[in-house]
Amino acid sequence: MSARVGLSRSRRSTLKTRLVMAGAFVGALAVLSMSMVFSWPVSVKGAADTAAEEAAAAFDSPSGTCLDWPNDAPQNMRRVSCAKSHTFEVTDNVDIGKDYPGDAPPPNAEGWQQIVTEKCTSVGTRYLGGKLDPFGKYTVGALKPNADQWRDGDRKLRCGLQRVTPSGKRLLSTTGSAAKQDQSNVHDPGTCFALVNKKEVGDPVDCAKEHSYEVVGSIDLSQTFPAEYPNEALQLEKTVDLCPPVAAQYSGNKDLAALGLSLYSDTLKAESWTAGSRKVDCKVGALEPDQTLRPVRGSVKAQPVSSKPPATPKPGG
Repeated sequence: MSARVGLSRSRRSTLKTRLVMAGAFVGALAVLSMSMVFSWPVSVKGAADTAAEEAAAAFDSPSGTCLDWPNDAPQNMRRVSCAKSHTFEVTDNVDIGKDYPGDAPPPNAEGWQQIVTEKCTSVGTRYLGGKLDPFGKYTVGALKPNADQWRDGDRKLRCGLQRVTPSGKRLLSTTGSAAKQDQSNVHDPGTCFALVNKKEVGDPVDCAKEHSYEVVGSIDLSQTFPAEYPNEALQLEKTVDLCPPVAAQYSGNKDLAALGLSLYSDTLKAESWTAGSRKVDCKVGALEPDQTLRPVRGSVKAQPVSSKPPATPKPGG
């Protein structure tokens, strides 16, 4: 197949992704601060229905519990096995009563964000064995008491780990306990990311819609670099060889160049390597001459097969 792994372009793309994900940490807190303001059933009395009882039990879950809820109805929270798809994994419950006793008013949105950063980051790091990848799959978040619970004296912050979309506006489902996983920020093959203003990578969308990149698979850099951390330039040199076979298998040996597409790869920062992350995504996308992202429609799998014989990949060409 004809493909090239973009080097300088990949660096810009990866930097953009990292910057977005760094901002997503704050966005995640905002999501929870806004979406969790529901009249949670603090106590269950006769008339409470099964859904309310289930939500009440989920809201007061111990460390290691996985929770799930619909994106459009977080009040329908429920406990699920961590082996199943879930939205949130509880790391611990932290009491902030010493700082907010008696009739103290609840913090504002910014105050909550600061509290979660201060209280839940260390809890999440400890839960993950002392290593939290700042550019990885998981971000720190929390469920907070609503107004009624606060008035009744609830000062418990339910800290947890979640996966946030690039925009920070919604949460992605994950499978398996975070405490037992590689924190690499990789996605399932076939995941497409929206295109925002022709220059920004957005949230996952249907590949039939306009998108910026399509993930064709991931590679494990520990197979190539079993020991010390390889700098990003060295990683990119190796992904030139590692990503094309992944793309070929995913696409059915499509000629990417004939389709106006290029192959890109992410890289890992030293902090990610130290935290144990070893995997990066290989993805297909396109750039205009002015370096803006060209919108792509349809999965590369669905594109027509070129009648020309595939050319030999040219690194960075």
